[in-house]
Amino acid sequence: MPTTPGRKATATFRSTRSRSRSRGRGRSKSPARTTKAKPSPSPTRRSRSTSRSRTANSKKAVTTTKTTTTIVSSSNTGTTPQRHSARIAAIQQEAEEHKKLIYVSTKTTTKESDADVLTHGSVILFLTAVFLPVLVYGLNLMCKGKRCTLRAFPDCPNKLCDYFNLNSALAFFGWYAFQVVLALIPAGRVVDGQPLKGGRRLKYRLNGLFALIVSLVAFGVGVYLKYPVNFVRQNWFQLISTALAFSFVQSVYLYLRARKATPGALAPKATGNVVSDFFLGRELNPCIGSLDLKFFNELRPGLIGWVIINLCLLVEAYQTKDMWPNYPLAMVTFFQFLYVADSLVFEEAILTTTDITREGFGFMLCFGDLVLVPFTYTLVTRFLFFNPQQWPVGTLVAIGFLALLGFLIFRGSNSQKNQFRRNPYDPALAHLESIPTSSGRRLLVSGWWGLCRHPNYLGDLLMALAWSLPCGFAHGLPYYYPIWMLVQLVHRQYEDDQWCRKKYRAAWDRYCERVKYRLVPYLY
Repeated sequence: MPTTPGRKATATFRSTRSRSRSRGRGRSKSPARTTKAKPSPSPTRRSRSTSRSRTANSKKAVTTTKTTTTIVSSSNTGTTPQRHSARIAAIQQEAEEHKKLIYVSTKTTTKESDADVLTHGSVILFLTAVFLPVLVYGLNLMCKGKRCTLRAFPDCPNKLCDYFNLNSALAFFGWYAFQVVLALIPAGRVVDGQPLKGGRRLKYRLNGLFALIVSLVAFGVGVYLKYPVNFVRQNWFQLISTALAFSFVQSVYLYLRARKATPGALAPKATGNVVSDFFLGRELNPCIGSLDLKFFNELRPGLIGWVIINLCLLVEAYQTKDMWPNYPLAMVTFFQFLYVADSLVFEEAILTTTDITREGFGFMLCFGDLVLVPFTYTLVTRFLFFNPQQWPVGTLVAIGFLALLGFLIFRGSNSQKNQFRRNPYDPALAHLESIPTSSGRRLLVSGWWGLCRHPNYLGDLLMALAWSLPCGFAHGLPYYYPIWMLVQLVHRQYEDDQWCRKKYRAAWDRYCERVKYRLVPYLY
């Protein structure tokens, strides 16, 4: 069987270590060697030189014993065997105690260092958990109505009813339960997830597109029956508060149930620390029956809710005569709908993403799926609803072209990656170059993945920028989404690169030589 590059590198490293250790051991033994005395022609001289050599050997043996604790024969010393043995035993015992002291000291220092890192990490995660809700409320308070600025402190409502009411709670829980029911309906294919610890695979029903279509039909029926579409806008902060409270309660439930989870069900980042496991998630794939909560939250209530919120704003603008036509709002609503629909059409692809395969399900993902996505990604459409922009047709066409280009890069790179993962030997991929790795997988170095290491992230960023451009340049807050995506994707790109370098080793170094740009060709 041919040896892979990764194994060759490992073998070379081990053999080098072995040779260095052999040389070290050889050197450590050399001081204990003695030189044979030359024979003397005279018996008297032989006796005298033997006496001298014994004295010299005695001094040398004592020196060697003190430095290397090597046992030498007691016959070459001027002391009795009992005293010599006791002296050597004392020296050996002292050396062993010194080694134990060094080991305990090193072990204690390592534990203290790990504890410090975990403590500092917990503090950062705690502050992040506090900061994220403040960010959501702050963005929506600063960009409220026709006022959308960072220059003035927002007016904060001071009544409890401005943050909670029964109708908003019923609407949110009704929407969540509606999506749960749709996810459990036996429509769509059932596929296997990625292998878990022990080789086990979970079953997933792919009916996300079905859920989106049914949700759109239900929305259309509601509009036809003249249900007030302005309910979402009028109860905006109450819906945010309800979603935040639910995500917190769900996170507490996930943490408590994960305390009883088996080691094989835990996420790689599970540490046993309360703050870390609560925020990042302790259990990898928490399920209630056949429903994987992480997979469900990732795509259904928040992502489809994003589309419904945009449609509520668009229909309300259409029904208000002095707010229509609003073509920028219609264009952004369409491209964001296309983005969400694409995610649900290719729902199976999410099973190979980092969120599903490596991240635990805790407050970070709960909050992101249920609060951050529907209530901050809609910041652009809310701004365009309250502040209609008038653009020449050519400008709108150019912005639409940028959004379409980003979508094509995003979809093309993801499809190429997923197809290559399923069958690297597909004849349709025969023109693509790849690099073998020691894990048995191959890394694409041509096609979309020859442009940069994360072309799908590049497509995401182009789309995010195109969605904000219709807002103009007089306000900075509508550009929150592309800035947020840039920070998030650069950080994720860094984590992905570190993980791949650790997993693929030499193959990843060769890949980086071929594909030099991380995110943006010729720039980064």
